[in-house]
Amino acid sequence: MNKVSILAAALVSAFALSSQANAQELNGTLKKIKDTNTISIGFRESSIPFSYLDDKQQPVGYAMDLCLKIVDAVRAELKVPGIKVNLQPVTSGNRIPLMQNGTIDLECGSTTNSVARQQQVSFGPTYFVINVTAAVKKSSGIKSLAELNGKTISTTSGTTSVPLLKQYEKTKGVDVKEIYGKDHAESFQLIASDRAVAFVMDDILLAGQIANSRAPADYTILSESLRQEPYSMMLRKDDPQFKALVDRTISGVMRSGEIEKIYARWFTSAIPPRNVNMNFPMTPPIREAFASPNDKGVQ
Repeated sequence: MNKVSILAAALVSAFALSSQANAQELNGTLKKIKDTNTISIGFRESSIPFSYLDDKQQPVGYAMDLCLKIVDAVRAELKVPGIKVNLQPVTSGNRIPLMQNGTIDLECGSTTNSVARQQQVSFGPTYFVINVTAAVKKSSGIKSLAELNGKTISTTSGTTSVPLLKQYEKTKGVDVKEIYGKDHAESFQLIASDRAVAFVMDDILLAGQIANSRAPADYTILSESLRQEPYSMMLRKDDPQFKALVDRTISGVMRSGEIEKIYARWFTSAIPPRNVNMNFPMTPPIREAFASPNDKGVQ
């Protein structure tokens, strides 16, 4: 081999090594995590059983379990087992701004994946499917959403329930007065104290609040639905490297069948702090989401 050939071969080899290094170069969230040795997780304080505080004031729940799988995957990917986890409480109103400004890297709660929100953030695979409806006291006699006409209802600030309810008002000729709680616990307290006759929210979150209330038998959830919606963990937009890791991790949990055990732990077993059972078996839409993992948002 002459000198020119040797030089050419060396250049090709160097280019290949450079391309490989560039392909593996960290960016976005993964780079931030490695640089700071910390991953920041946003959690909800009262989104039972997805993300909430237990009797030790520690965040627990179905979404938290799934997000901790991602933490393990990040540690393995970066080969840094000592990466710390910073837990940051978030609300419906501030979760997206805190994601966008870098305060949190992953939001683990009860967040609806919608096409509108995808303009601001990204989502992992759907891990739950809900129906937006209302909880009322049985003593109210209310059986349908139309019967809320002229009544005061509560809902949580920053949730998709608010625009859905307003749309329902316009199309069905229903006129309600809305009062807002900063979180689901506060919104539920508004009907518990009779300041509102109904709490409009996702069915599973309503079930969680009722199950953990002082008198669960006093409440019922309306069968009528405003819309079906997918839940997922939220992450920063335009960060394909981190999203690929999230998608790979959660899809793996679903396809391996491990999701069945995690689901059973939080939806068909006694959960802290009161050891109540949600008694919420998997619905067909939830099973479909697990069988075919996707991040499709609702319109």
